[in-house]
Amino acid sequence: MVAEASDGRQALDLLPEVKPDVVLMDMRMPVMSGLEALQALSARGDLPPTIILTTFDDDQLVLAGIKAGARGYLLKDVSLDQLVDAIQAVAGGGSLVQPAVTQRLLSGLEQMHNEFVSLDRPDPLTDRETEILRLMSGGFSNKEIANSLGVAEGTVKNHVSNILSKLGVRDRTRAVLKAFELKLV
Repeated sequence: MVAEASDGRQALDLLPEVKPDVVLMDMRMPVMSGLEALQALSARGDLPPTIILTTFDDDQLVLAGIKAGARGYLLKDVSLDQLVDAIQAVAGGGSLVQPAVTQRLLSGLEQMHNEFVSLDRPDPLTDRETEILRLMSGGFSNKEIANSLGVAEGTVKNHVSNILSKLGVRDRTRAVLKAFELKLV
């Protein structure tokens, strides 16, 4: 741990200075909310890979946080092992969507329109890419998808790269959001 901020304003000032590998951002903080801090950091290009910490009642905040650039979210009652795995995944360039609350969270997507830059008409996905995208939307990791499909993890990574490219998005979370918007899954 390189730093700790007691409120969103302090996080906004501190993060560019300490340049952490991963940020755990609580959405409910005094002075400036975690969402406001995420949006401000993202707007000025200073947002490090970020995991939102939330409760079951924060669905709309989580969706807004992901739209602002967060790479995923965890419930506040997450175990130490799950937290460490999540930090390592996000530090390694991945995204994290906790399967236990994914369906509830994604049900709110129907009311939201994604405002991030992506292709309006993506290239068509192959059947395998669509299958992998569905598993991604369920919150499964590349390794879990590979085990499920009986293929190598590297094969899944290649498919994920193709999916991101075809959808014109930069990460798995945005791919899932785009897929729901386009009713691909």
